[in-house]
Amino acid sequence: MTNIWHHLRIFDVLEKLASSLHNGLQSDDVVKRQQAQGLNTLTQKKSKSLVVIFLEQINQPLIYILLAAGIATALLGEWVDSSVIFGVVMVNAIIGFFQEIKAIKAIDALSKLMIGEATVIRDGKRQRINAKELTVGDIVVLQSGDKILADLRLLQTRELQIDESSLTGESVPVEKTTDELPSNIILADRTNMAYSSTLATYGTGTGIVTAISDETEIGKINKLISSAVVIETPLTIKIAKFSNWLLYVILGLSVLTFIMGIWRGNSFVSMLMATVALAVGAIPEGLPAALTISLAIGVSKMAKRHAIIRKLPAVETLGSTSVICSDKTGTLTQNKMTVQNIFVAGGLYAVSGSGYEPSGEFSKNDIPIIPHTNLALIECLIAGLMCNDSNMVKTAEGWKVEGDPTEGSLIVAAQKAGLSREDLTATLPRIDAIPFESKYQYMATLHHRTEKDNNIVYLKGSLESILARCQLTKIEKESVVGIANKLASQGLRVLAFASKAFNKNKVASISHQDVEDGFVFLGLQAMIDPPREEVISAIATCKTAGIQVKMITGDHELTALAIAKRIGLFEGDAISAKSQVLNGANITQLSDQELIDVVREVVVFARVAPEDKLRIVKALQSYGDIVAMTGDGVNDAPALRQANIGIAMGITGTDVAKDAADMVLTDDNFATIQVAVEEGRGIYDNIIKFITWTLPTNIGEGLVILVAILANTTLPILPVQILWINMTTAVLLGLTLTFEPKEPGIMSLPPRPSNQQIMTPALLLRICLVGVLLLIAAFGLFEWALQSGQTLVAARTIAVNVFVFGEMFFLFNCRSLRYSMFKIGFFSNKWVFVGAGLMVLFQILFTHLPIMNVAFSTAPISLLDWMLCLGVGFLLFVIMELEKMVSRRLYT
Repeated sequence: MTNIWHHLRIFDVLEKLASSLHNGLQSDDVVKRQQAQGLNTLTQKKSKSLVVIFLEQINQPLIYILLAAGIATALLGEWVDSSVIFGVVMVNAIIGFFQEIKAIKAIDALSKLMIGEATVIRDGKRQRINAKELTVGDIVVLQSGDKILADLRLLQTRELQIDESSLTGESVPVEKTTDELPSNIILADRTNMAYSSTLATYGTGTGIVTAISDETEIGKINKLISSAVVIETPLTIKIAKFSNWLLYVILGLSVLTFIMGIWRGNSFVSMLMATVALAVGAIPEGLPAALTISLAIGVSKMAKRHAIIRKLPAVETLGSTSVICSDKTGTLTQNKMTVQNIFVAGGLYAVSGSGYEPSGEFSKNDIPIIPHTNLALIECLIAGLMCNDSNMVKTAEGWKVEGDPTEGSLIVAAQKAGLSREDLTATLPRIDAIPFESKYQYMATLHHRTEKDNNIVYLKGSLESILARCQLTKIEKESVVGIANKLASQGLRVLAFASKAFNKNKVASISHQDVEDGFVFLGLQAMIDPPREEVISAIATCKTAGIQVKMITGDHELTALAIAKRIGLFEGDAISAKSQVLNGANITQLSDQELIDVVREVVVFARVAPEDKLRIVKALQSYGDIVAMTGDGVNDAPALRQANIGIAMGITGTDVAKDAADMVLTDDNFATIQVAVEEGRGIYDNIIKFITWTLPTNIGEGLVILVAILANTTLPILPVQILWINMTTAVLLGLTLTFEPKEPGIMSLPPRPSNQQIMTPALLLRICLVGVLLLIAAFGLFEWALQSGQTLVAARTIAVNVFVFGEMFFLFNCRSLRYSMFKIGFFSNKWVFVGAGLMVLFQILFTHLPIMNVAFSTAPISLLDWMLCLGVGFLLFVIMELEKMVSRRLYT
């Protein structure tokens, strides 16, 4: 069937769908259509079984390495260490499992939107039915508060308004009509249609079902969510590549070690144990724990800054973000309409203040004025205050509007001038009113003026409808229209106001005939949803950090452009700014390749449809951009799922949007995203610091085993001692790096390229240098101890301490990979010193406690031996600080 029902006349719609406005469908027709079209439920995509989802969490190279470590330690009889390693595997698998289960809930939440009851006319009778029984051709009766449960072409309306924000992003309820519309009009402007999942907020209406289940607009979104590709995070991709590389290196060295040992005549069992020792030494067992803890710490920090992370890897993804696509209403703006300009007979006045707080000043040409000195200004404000059905209420969180946000802004503007509705009602009690209707484009209220003993009508509405009823000359009307157009070009919504006096005995109620003419024009009030104050600096910070910010909104171009200019998204003149705006109609006409060609240059996307948002995200990702996408409505869910990091609004967001997102903003504030990006960069830095710190030990341990086998000499360290080094240092030393605060200037650096490897050549050189230094020091002191007459057990104990103290001193180097720890703050991370102190205590116990001597084949060593181990560690620290100094001069 046709999908342009909005373009057809009511008679043609009824004829094509073979239905009757007054009688609806017959029962037998309903059964036939349900059999042919199915029930009104969304198709659920067949999901993987829970077992498969769980096993997929283990199907990763890094997990293979951990499993190998667990098996190796089990073969060595170290059941405690083996259990710890297998425990890490299980914890990581369980976390990943529940993350994926949460993501699947997005479609489940979407299907719940189709649950409910609808009032229909069948067999000439009005009846209440389950929503799933709706079928094409059903006549549905709507009233205020009803959820629309199928797509409808409206046949009759009476002041019907529908909240479509969850579907289109439109911030205010849409006034509905029944007139046919152009065929190419975008979804957000189809005022004669009502769509599934939206809500009737005012008035009544009747519509005919044109689509059910998957054929509805919400059904199409369901398909988009299912088709959206869940992009792997940059960290996931890089860790996978790094793990593959590490896996091949470990396997290669292990095979080489085994072959060389057998070739030199060593026994199979001894070489198997030596190979296991090398593999255990080369595996960074603490890496998964460090990753999880780093991300968990980030989650905790962000929660305190109003950002709730639903998926751990999303923390780091934020740090890689190169483009942020943000909604406008409530995220970049306050979601509080505010009167900013008033035009009356005395001229154009500015009103300061924002939001619903009734504090602000009036000025003309930047000169403050007292409102009550201008009668025309006061009369215009009174008209806005009294011709009004909304209320402002004070709550613990601040002032809130009960009713229409636009009317709320009129109340606040009057309050800023010291006017009170309670006081005015005593002298201007309301007698009657004509509510706003889209057909007439005005609202009128009748009041009794007790002081003059007569009545007055206040009129509020569109400029055209009000001017047509006012006694103005042609020149005066042209002047008013010119001012209104100027205000509208700045993205402000303009309302006009007028009044008319009536004789008390003549009029006690009003009708449309009473307000056709004879009005005195009072003025204009222009309002806008102002930007959040903190957003301007947040966007400036993002620009400094090399992050593009794009506005994607369902609002009109002029409004979006005005806000974009105020928050600093645009630079240059109005013409260059306008060239960076693209609306939904233009996007639809572009091919995928044409959209890719222009998407980076466009700053504002206005009047966009759900599929447009998805295409925009995909187009940006085609450049390799890491895209963060914000949203709150059902229509945002596909793009949130496709984006590298989906960000849902916690206050205004729907359950569908939240379930599809990686992060939820509890304050719906763009500035929180900027803070989260900064936090994400810091977390990534700390992860790289941990990897840079831990790998030299693994390399050094592996080299010690390899060199010992090639030299056909005794192993300087045993597998069980390697496990002690790796596990204790990872927990007591390495994990303290996850608490390292962000380095200064972190947001002055550009985003990391998505194809950049986790280890840069400079860091690989540093890792290898430290690994070789540890090899030389451990092997050297081991041989020195043997030559000086110490036992083999004591010599091995010295070698173990060389590794531990080398790692401990190198830890202080790794607190910053560019600067010395004196520049970043010597005591800025107290946990590093706590960890170092505990490590020293553990090494004393490891070396001198008899039970530890038995368990780990160690022996007490002399004070000189301790001093040598400390000296080696300190020398390593000095060498690496010099290396950092040289690197800074070479690469900056």
